[in-house]
Amino acid sequence: MSAYVLGHKHPDTDSIISAIAAADLYAKRGVDVVPAAQGKPAPETAFVLERFGLSAPQIVETVAGRELYLVDYSDLAQAPEGMDSATVLGIVDHHKLGDITTSLPLEAWIWPVGCTNTVLTSMYDFYGIEIPRAIAGGMLCAILSDTVMFKSPTCTDADKKAVEKLARIAGVDDVMALGMEMFKVKSAVDGADMRDLVFRDYKDFDMNGHKVGIGQLEVVDLSLLDGVKDGLKQEIARVKAEGRHSVFLLLTDIMKEGSEMLLVSDDPSVVEKAFGVKATGDSVWLDGVMSRKKQVVPNFEKAFK
Repeated sequence: MSAYVLGHKHPDTDSIISAIAAADLYAKRGVDVVPAAQGKPAPETAFVLERFGLSAPQIVETVAGRELYLVDYSDLAQAPEGMDSATVLGIVDHHKLGDITTSLPLEAWIWPVGCTNTVLTSMYDFYGIEIPRAIAGGMLCAILSDTVMFKSPTCTDADKKAVEKLARIAGVDDVMALGMEMFKVKSAVDGADMRDLVFRDYKDFDMNGHKVGIGQLEVVDLSLLDGVKDGLKQEIARVKAEGRHSVFLLLTDIMKEGSEMLLVSDDPSVVEKAFGVKATGDSVWLDGVMSRKKQVVPNFEKAFK
């Protein structure tokens, strides 16, 4: 039975492309694996898959009894059902080390860079394995997405060097033009279901015993979300009512380089504790905040202590 190479819940482009790339890399090293995902591709990811002729990974809901290689996460909150009987053999990630534990030693590549696919680019180099042209294109897009075209504070020189290498392999002459194409697709929200929008890029976190959900929508112009903002506020209230202490939804304007954060919480004062800005209503503007991983989650974790 093949091992799954699996990304986190509500997969983004990095999560899905990482599963595809890591599965290719592991397979060429003689490991029996298949790429998998915990959900269908979001519009941006679907665009990337079609642009480079890649197939979406199979969708799985349980990993009971399976061997796993995790990509783009190591938190139990982001894992599927059945983890208690699964065996984790490896992790490739760019987030903080989570709370998933293993019964056996594992191969772990966890680097402080802007994207898991940056780590995978170095892994291909380390093992002397050539990156296929189509996969290189997907990896390139994942890095552009996760680093918000190099504007995110999570972006490093390693991410930029990886993009240069991957662009040569994929035959992409203008990476920034490709990035804008992606974000225009990502910005299209007309006709979208409100729950799908909230969960397009969403993660739950355990913060000092409190279940906290944090989602993010990145657009080229915040005004594109004017028509759905009220619907998003209503939806995050419903999501909170499902058993969460707080739900925060970042509406990130990649051109203005900041985020409006919609919020619903049992204790709105955590926003002021985290960012020094008092939340007087159901939203707050956070200038310069673009990264959930580096600027939002750590601040909330401190605020909840």
